[in-house]
This record gives sequence, C-alpha cells and structure tokens, in this order.
Amino acid sequence: MGIPTNLHTLILILKSYYFTGGHLLVADIDILERAIQILRNGKKVALCTVVEKRGSGPRDVGAKIVVSEDREVVGTIGGGNMERILVEEALKSLKEGKSRRIVFSLREDVEREDVVKTGLICGGEITIFIDVIEPKPRLIIIGSGHIGYPLAKLADILGFEIVIVDDNKELATKERFPMAKEIIVGDFLEILDKIEVQPHDYVVIVYGEPEHDYLALKKMLENRVHYVGLLGSKVKVAKFKERLKKEGVNEEVFKNLYAPVGLDIDAQTPEEISISILAQIIKIRRKGDKNS
Repeated sequence: MGIPTNLHTLILILKSYYFTGGHLLVADIDILERAIQILRNGKKVALCTVVEKRGSGPRDVGAKIVVSEDREVVGTIGGGNMERILVEEALKSLKEGKSRRIVFSLREDVEREDVVKTGLICGGEITIFIDVIEPKPRLIIIGSGHIGYPLAKLADILGFEIVIVDDNKELATKERFPMAKEIIVGDFLEILDKIEVQPHDYVVIVYGEPEHDYLALKKMLENRVHYVGLLGSKVKVAKFKERLKKEGVNEEVFKNLYAPVGLDIDAQTPEEISISILAQIIKIRRKGDKNS
C-alpha cells in the first residue's frame, strides 16, 4: 500500500480496502477516517507510517499514527519514547509544511548522525515517513461583482473550496457561481455573522462599496483569519486602518491584512487582478514572504 498524499487518496484507500476485503486493519480505517475528519475541519495532519524495519522493533511495516496540528494523536507505533519523539517530529513537519523520512535507532551503540536515538534496546531500526497533508484551501470572497466572478472561476481551477458572500441576490446565485460550495446572501451585517470562518481560511474583500468593505474588513480581522485581502487604493487602506484603530481594533491583527491586495504585476483587468490576488495567496500558502 502506497503512502497517501492527499485527502482524495485517503478516501480512495478507505473505499477500496473496506469494500473489497483488503488487508487494511480496522484500526487503520479508524485512523484514516479520523484524519479525514480533521482535514475537513480545516486542520493539517501528519500521517506517520512505518515504511521500513530492520531487526527487532515494536511495530511492523504499515503501522501508522496520525498527528494533528492541535497535537491530537490517533493510533500507535508502539508507544514509549520513540512515539513521543515521533509526535514532536511530526509537529515540526506540520509547522514547516514539509513531508520527510526519519530513521529511529532502537540500539544502544548507534553512532550514526542520520538516525534519531530513542533510548530503546530492541536492537533494530525503523524508518517512518511523515506525510504532511493539508486540507483543501478555502477562499471566502466577499463581493460577487466584476472581481469576485473571475476570482472564483480561477480559484476553482486551482482547487480552492469557494464561499461567496454578498447582499446582492441577483449576482450571488448558483447559476453564476456553480463552483461555489456555499453562497451566503441577505442583509449585509447579518450575513457577515453567518460566515463560519476558520483560522486557515483566505478571505478576499472585493465588494467595492466603501462602507461595506470596511464592515467586512473589521469583522474578518476580529476573527483573526490567516489571510484577509482588501481591494482598494493605498489611501483607502490607510483611512480604514486609522478608523479601525480609533474603534479599538488591535494593530496586531494588521499582520494578516494584505492591502492593497495582490502582487504588484501592474494588473488592470478584473481577470488580471484576480490572478495577482491568487498569486499572492499561493505565495503565502507555499511559505513565501509577505509581499503586497
């Protein structure tokens, strides 16, 4: 069985083995099902699988545990000090966003630099692959007009889960946004409260009317979203920041504000502006530096 690399693969593994009588253990099914639940809740997981075993060790090839970024651990590779070390290494991988292999020594006399000493004396060596799996990124677009439409279309191609928020029932429709998982319409203040924001969400405010933009910006910053992008000029952004500070909003939340939104590529058309926004989001998602 190969090492899963994304949520879709995990689901396929579950269906294939569960319904065709494969050799996946019930415990493994429970582990993978819990991994899917965590991913659907917007959290990253590290799927840690024993991929090689030399000599004696507590678990055989295929044994696995899941570690979430909230330190939830599901399954076991034998417990004890090795598992404690593995959990910490998995958390490091989650923070870095990088999968990797790690070799654990279960011998007292090992002197190699490429292995992790565990203090165990089973006599063997175990290689574990830590596979960092990210949830499907979610993009919340506040505004369904000239920018919101191409932004949603392009984000769909890139694999984002899309939520459209607008008080214009004629624009924010399923016919216009068939790719959207959710469309929230109604009174503007009320629909802002209906958005179930998660920490790793990306929010882009492209409504266009200043007061609506300000209200949306204040609400999203208060929710401490990972990324809040605001369409507008530098003058508009400066005025909004000053108003937010006067209303008691902590300046610390500005670190998650990308305004004017998008990378500076001299974009002119709605489609070009949408590309600049998504390029910035991709850069941040792939651990790039902040660059408005």
